[in-house]
Amino acid sequence: MTKGISRRQMLTALGGAVVGGALVSAMPAAAAPSLPMGQVWTPHKLDPVACAPYAHEGYWHNGYGCCYGVFYSIVGTMGEKYGAPYNQFPFHMMEVGKSGISEWGTICGALLGAASAFAMFWGRKERDPMVDELFRWYEKTALPVYNPGADSRVPDAIPTNVAGSVLCHVSVSKWSYETGIDANSKVRSERCGRLTADVAMKAIEIMNAKIDGTFKGAFAKQDSVAYCGDCHGKGKESPLLKGKQDCTPCHSGTDHTQNKFKNHP
Repeated sequence: MTKGISRRQMLTALGGAVVGGALVSAMPAAAAPSLPMGQVWTPHKLDPVACAPYAHEGYWHNGYGCCYGVFYSIVGTMGEKYGAPYNQFPFHMMEVGKSGISEWGTICGALLGAASAFAMFWGRKERDPMVDELFRWYEKTALPVYNPGADSRVPDAIPTNVAGSVLCHVSVSKWSYETGIDANSKVRSERCGRLTADVAMKAIEIMNAKIDGTFKGAFAKQDSVAYCGDCHGKGKESPLLKGKQDCTPCHSGTDHTQNKFKNHP
């Protein structure tokens, strides 16, 4: 972190503001180098522990949320350390990923922010295994783990749970169901703020390993995906399946996944 500049000041500086339709940044103007079509930026290794507070604070910054928090903690940190082109990105646009993309509860915005950062540095063939590793980790890990200490917006410890899904709707709803905490509460928001830091740290670990040439996925394909894929998929008996996420949250046959609109009182 730049001496004398707090995380909140840096978020404001690099995050910029929109005035009259133009992006205004508090950082010194610098001409971003022109890159040939399709060329990606050069990634730099980062300290995941040092970046975590930026992710957590970024979640709360202007209410921008999880996608912004993760993306900023990666690309924004590079902007602070290395200048252009990293500090030229219109970071505020990543707010669209909040609450599963504009409150739609689809992909967890923290994961979208990380995958977007990956995409700035690696093409699809190299990036996809990195995304697979991060998303499978998210499905299977009890979160949140990160504790912001004095920067926490709530005084209490935050209970953890295993989401079992990369969807915001499932992740938040399951956590609220298991903990009994209102999904619209500040405690739940702090849960997602801490989870944002967790995702940022894991994403940076994956990026660092990729830069070092040591990246190797530790999480195998989910059992349900492998099982369902035996019959459903490209070239299979029933080519209906599209996707890699765990099948069980939506297809387990439990009371919670039945047709709630049929004969509903």
